Amino acid sequence: MQKTSLGKEYPPSEDTFFVASYLENQQGDSALDVGSGSGYLTKMLTERFTFAVGTDINFEALRDQTYKTQNLICCNGSDALRLKFDLVVCNLPYLATDEILDVATDGGHEGFEIPKQIFDSVASNVKKGGKFVFVTSSLSNYQKLIDYIENLGFDANIVARKKLFFEELILVEACML
Repeated sequence: MQKTSLGKEYPPSEDTFFVASYLENQQGDSALDVGSGSGYLTKMLTERFTFAVGTDINFEALRDQTYKTQNLICCNGSDALRLKFDLVVCNLPYLATDEILDVATDGGHEGFEIPKQIFDSVASNVKKGGKFVFVTSSLSNYQKLIDYIENLGFDANIVARKKLFFEELILVEACML
């Protein structure tokens, strides 16, 4: 379970399983999970890629992962990495909030502030022809996120949607041009 700076624990939930369903058909040489949290997605990547890395800003979340993996790095986004990956995944903190109280869920104004920082961080870690896959929500300004990632040199497309009671989850696949 992911522990945030507020001491809350987050087991994998709908958004994590939504990304996981995409990962079931992926494989390759190298993959990165930004915001590893419980380790659920990182663990999936280790089973499908030759080399997989998980990062998280919260050291306790990495130390106490429910789904234990190797190659974990405590850093903001992927700022500590100089490697390029075939696939980068991120279950973004996408909730539109006036203040950022919980970095595991709060995306800031329009759900854009924290995702923007993550996008800026990972853009240099995706191989040419590689993919950056992220989940966002109808409750955030997801079109602004798509426009921003395209300005960083990606071709982005919505590849899946999942309706929930109070929102729609949106899975975006951005390919590095």
